[in-house]
Amino acid sequence: MKKIVPANSAKQLKLFVDFPHDLYKNDSNYVPELFIAQRDLLTPGKHPFHENGEIQKFLAYDEDKIVGRIAAIINKNHNKYYNSNDGFFGFFDCIDDSETARLLFDEAAKWLKDKGVTGKIIGPVNPSTNEPCGLQTEGFDSPSKIMMTYNAPYYQHLVEENGFTKQTDILAYQFLKATYNDTRMRRLHDLMQKRLHDRNITIRKINMKDFKNEAAKIKGVYNSAWDKNLGFSPLTDTEFAYMAKDMKLVLDPDYCVVAEHEGKIIGFALALPNINETLIKVKRGRLFPTGIFKLLTGKNKVKSLRILLLGVVEGYRKAGIEMNFYSTIIDNVVKSNRIEEVEASWILEDNLLMRKAIEDINGKIYKRYRIYEKQI
Repeated sequence: MKKIVPANSAKQLKLFVDFPHDLYKNDSNYVPELFIAQRDLLTPGKHPFHENGEIQKFLAYDEDKIVGRIAAIINKNHNKYYNSNDGFFGFFDCIDDSETARLLFDEAAKWLKDKGVTGKIIGPVNPSTNEPCGLQTEGFDSPSKIMMTYNAPYYQHLVEENGFTKQTDILAYQFLKATYNDTRMRRLHDLMQKRLHDRNITIRKINMKDFKNEAAKIKGVYNSAWDKNLGFSPLTDTEFAYMAKDMKLVLDPDYCVVAEHEGKIIGFALALPNINETLIKVKRGRLFPTGIFKLLTGKNKVKSLRILLLGVVEGYRKAGIEMNFYSTIIDNVVKSNRIEEVEASWILEDNLLMRKAIEDINGKIYKRYRIYEKQI
């Protein structure tokens, strides 16, 4: 007999984090999340999301075997920003069984209703759009890149048969160094550089020696540049500091660039080395005893990047800055003896300006993810 139980104890948290490792133990494309990072993300007092949000975790059992998990999420920042009363689901993993999925979604919805949520339930987000989000629906032939979700193809029918409908699709574009058109890219890059120079706009690498101040200025751009994106909720100071601290560990200044106009940062782009190439070898996401060695020795050997943040503040868009960001990063990739592939993600399907900038330099859609919604 199946049952759903809250996962509130330290032991249950461990079971919650570890369930996907067992579910995907025979899937060669599955990349385990780091246990420490997932534990902290889901623990009040450890991660700043909990200062303005709530997460209730649930486990599904069939007799004494775990067969699924889900988290019901309230994001107070999101509801305040949109003047809404929505809830979210995330961290959804399940065997290919309709009854189990239904029980999980029903329990998450019940918890949200009991908390006073009257709008929609939206997801998957883990636990917000500032973290990995979206249900993968296309591109299952390769592992996901850093901070991108992964799930089995059958998840789509589990979600949709429970009454969830598409809110939006988010796209992942791929650039392959082997098929890179250097002549065309160089012509576009030089043209954009001249156009920006004429407007007194400069593109430069992030200053790692002044990282704290640079990050503070970038936070303002982040909260301004993404404010029209579906599902956006502004990052608090503590959330941005937490994210910046984590990213600094793997950041390469060749792939983090800012745009300045008369000394003011008006846009930035960040690509991170795809450490999932290393994490895929870290058993059950444990850094000890050998995982930390694999991570430290592997991060400088990865052959792919993910451009995960790119934005320009209002008033400076359509000036060629976005294309210049992409071309600058890819130009540095071409000069590299190691990087062979770049992913640009995630891109909202209706963000036609950004999509054109990517497609103008030969980016191709190769993975697709979906955000769902359902009236609670």
